[in-house]
Amino acid sequence: MWDNPRALNMAAGMLVGLAALAFAAVAVVALLRSELFPVREIVVQGDLARTARAEIEDAVRGRVGGNFFAASPGEVRRSLEQLPWVRRVEVRRAWPDRLEVRLEEHVALARWNDDALVNTYGERFNGRSDAVLPMFIAPAGTEAELARRYARFAGVVAPLGVPLERVVLTPRLAWQLRLGNGLQLMLGRDAAQAEERLARFVEAYGQTLGRIARHHDYVDLRYPNGFALRVPELRS
Repeated sequence: MWDNPRALNMAAGMLVGLAALAFAAVAVVALLRSELFPVREIVVQGDLARTARAEIEDAVRGRVGGNFFAASPGEVRRSLEQLPWVRRVEVRRAWPDRLEVRLEEHVALARWNDDALVNTYGERFNGRSDAVLPMFIAPAGTEAELARRYARFAGVVAPLGVPLERVVLTPRLAWQLRLGNGLQLMLGRDAAQAEERLARFVEAYGQTLGRIARHHDYVDLRYPNGFALRVPELRS
């Protein structure tokens, strides 16, 4: 080998390369540990109605270690995503001393089984709200379907002038509704047919139930050409 200039040149080149890599690694570590280029500001953007500044500060405290180069946008993002009303987070570095954070909050659409909320994207989240919201009662994993069907069912019953306050999807996948006046509607298992039956009921309501001056308990719409009505005071 020592008599082979080509081999000696290759060995020397490798040593120089290793030395350069080692120097670069040491330089990177020194830069990350340096007190130069500290992160001086975290700028939060987005329309925030449910997430307080104090919650954001608590979430990122201790997550922005080192300096501008050492700060981890991914770690900051993950910590902020744990806040109950935060749906989506984007974090980026802004030279020379700033992190820019853009937050998107959940917009609550309904309550979910008394223990969570569903947003307008049909996603469940663990927020709490005192607002008047419809109730969804359904098996886990059906949140998006409930959100879609709620929008369609609510549009169908809108001519009645009463809100749709509860949508139920039973374990057997049967649809049930309750209106703001207490009237319960049994729709059956097929969602498309349920919507058609509901539309026929709304169309006929003014000429049928709308003329009965008493409280209605529930209406069973699971019939192809009609519906059955239960009135509390007529129970045997």
